[in-house]
Amino acid sequence: MTDQKQPTPQQLADALVGLLDVEPVEENFFRGIATPGGRGRSFGGQVVAQALMAATRTVPEDRPAHSLHAYFMRPGDATKPVLYQVERDRDGRSFHTRRVVAIQHGQPILNLAASFHLEEPGLSHQDDMPDVPDPESLKTEHQLYEEYDGELPEMFRKWMSIRRPVEIRPVTPRPPFTREPQKVQTYWFRIPGRIGDDPALHRAALTFASDMGLLGTSAFVHGKAFADPDMQFASLDHALWLHSDFRADEWLLYTMDSPWAGGARGFNRGRIFTQDGRLVANAVQEGLIRQVTPRD
Repeated sequence: MTDQKQPTPQQLADALVGLLDVEPVEENFFRGIATPGGRGRSFGGQVVAQALMAATRTVPEDRPAHSLHAYFMRPGDATKPVLYQVERDRDGRSFHTRRVVAIQHGQPILNLAASFHLEEPGLSHQDDMPDVPDPESLKTEHQLYEEYDGELPEMFRKWMSIRRPVEIRPVTPRPPFTREPQKVQTYWFRIPGRIGDDPALHRAALTFASDMGLLGTSAFVHGKAFADPDMQFASLDHALWLHSDFRADEWLLYTMDSPWAGGARGFNRGRIFTQDGRLVANAVQEGLIRQVTPRD
């Protein structure tokens, strides 16, 4: 049943803004807060988004981030803040490049390289957006959870019991809601409350959300889900290309596929469109998808 004490959509959005707004502590050093109410491992998208915000703080506002490449080295601790050290590799006339190391307990947990580009005119083309139902006509992931509750793995029920600052509406049910193999997964998402007008914050919010579900795509091909007791998942790297401005608090369509998996690793690709059909981002991720013996 729905808990009446759950935070409102705007409270969730405000919490995300606070989570992404890294604090300067020294020149080229920033601190990201711990996950509010967090426990266990940090969400990878949160660490990548905070690292991007730290890099963004060292770049002029007229040079938005256009790409980032991150490697996860160690699990993050969701109960502790993260220190971000930024290296200013190059400040060019058109491009600025930055490297960021995320540090917890004296050890690096993530490396990120990011590039920022002064906007300029040029040739233009893009893929067409898939023809899918409007988000308002679809059930939210939480509505599906209530519908399928008795059939879902325990880990997934625990995951869904926590409200997160990203609303997801699947175009078609995906594992574990169904066990039919899924070669492509597509869903609408948005931050459920307003988060202001800073384009850098919207890019960081999309970066946060881009890590939700992407890795699972390589397991969905086999009818498996991240919450299955016989599966072990971990992101190894994450790359994102940001093509133009958008609002993360308005509906975005995320369509993903997995062209390859093998050797306990899965490779995944994603495209993100605005509701009016603009392709605003592409994502790629490889991760561990290891089959294990379930614990008693």
